[in-house]
Amino acid sequence: MALTTNTSVTDRANASATSSTRPARRCLRYRHVRATTLQLCEPLEVEDYVVQSMPDASPAKWHLAHTSWFFEQFLLKPMLSGYQAYHEDFEYLFNSYYQSVGPMHQRPRRGLLSRPTVQEIMRYRMHVDRHIESLLDAHADDDQLAALLELGVNHEQQHQELLLTDIKHLFSCNPLLPAYRSAALRGTATKSAAPTGDSALPSMARPMTFIAFDGGVQAIGAPSRHGRPDERFCFDNEQPRHRLLVAPFALADRLVTSGEYLDFIRDGGYRRATLWLSDGWQTVTRHGWNRPLYWSESLDAEFTLAGLQDLDNDTPVSHLSYYEADAFARWAGARLPTEAEWELAAAGLPVQGNLLEAGTLHPRPARAHCRDRSELQQLFGDTWEWTASPYVAYPGYRSASGALGEYNGKFMCNQWVLRGGSCATPAEHIRASYRNFFYPDTRWQFAGLRLACNA
Repeated sequence: MALTTNTSVTDRANASATSSTRPARRCLRYRHVRATTLQLCEPLEVEDYVVQSMPDASPAKWHLAHTSWFFEQFLLKPMLSGYQAYHEDFEYLFNSYYQSVGPMHQRPRRGLLSRPTVQEIMRYRMHVDRHIESLLDAHADDDQLAALLELGVNHEQQHQELLLTDIKHLFSCNPLLPAYRSAALRGTATKSAAPTGDSALPSMARPMTFIAFDGGVQAIGAPSRHGRPDERFCFDNEQPRHRLLVAPFALADRLVTSGEYLDFIRDGGYRRATLWLSDGWQTVTRHGWNRPLYWSESLDAEFTLAGLQDLDNDTPVSHLSYYEADAFARWAGARLPTEAEWELAAAGLPVQGNLLEAGTLHPRPARAHCRDRSELQQLFGDTWEWTASPYVAYPGYRSASGALGEYNGKFMCNQWVLRGGSCATPAEHIRASYRNFFYPDTRWQFAGLRLACNA
């Protein structure tokens, strides 16, 4: 049986939050996000919590502990009078990369932590939750606490997505190819159990069109929050808002599909060095890549959180590295958009799409028909979209002082920006200014691409 988790906490929060005051809403939000993490773990067996499939991934148990460590380290210890840490060794075991806090257990060895047990980690989470609520009761109107709480909640939402992508990678390494959740692909096209021939299902995706945008001096980045804790949250790397010169450009109205990527493969895309950046070609040849991560050798199936499924040509291609996305764009006679172009196209649009709450946990096809042909689809959800922009600081950026200054700023080197969220991103977590970032050879995230060109 799967480990029993306390998922009724949201119901209790709804019952107890009789006031519409800001402190009550903060407590309700905290409880909801913490409960969501446990709900994502419900399909797991206890053995699934411990294993680490590669150095970049973490065991589910570690995610549960680290997110609790974050609240304990940055809220409870400095702000709750008389607080006693749950376990003195947890500061070492579940610190991720905060050098200012102290030494940490090596990331590639997290899967060796059979102890503390999963049950002990669940008790740790309950301990932290109980004391966070005491802290909120004692400092209901503390704006600094509200800001730190919101950072911690958004941090946990990031780990909800990582938990799912790490589980997917873990299960893909098992010869049994187990399903995380058999109903995970709810809402996707029905596929036959046994495809015939050497091709995937015939493509029914509507033709791709390009939507033109004006250039000029434009502003990107999240607006300043002016110290008001109930304004829309953003991470420090989304600021400061600044102006830059953008040439006229055009974006594809939808994401690149698996069927289109299949054409790239069959046209020798992985064998043509002229399509690849130098580092990309070295990576492809060194690792022997010849298809996206999770695709079968026969190119007619892919591993999903619902287990092995027939490849659907109409779904957006995902689990690509930056190198693969860039090579496909060159093959298609286009390019990747810059992050400024992407944000300008998405600015002001509602955050809606195939996100975590949709429950599919897999990209979905663009609509076959829409009322307005100029509508950009799939901007939010389905897959993260690689951009042509390196992850660097915006002009005037300054990281925060202390350990929390290590959250984003120290990673602004040798990584690339992705935009838009994925099918595993919580809807309330994403926004037009959100900057995700990974190394260019990263493939285990739900990452795909949208084409761009000069207008």
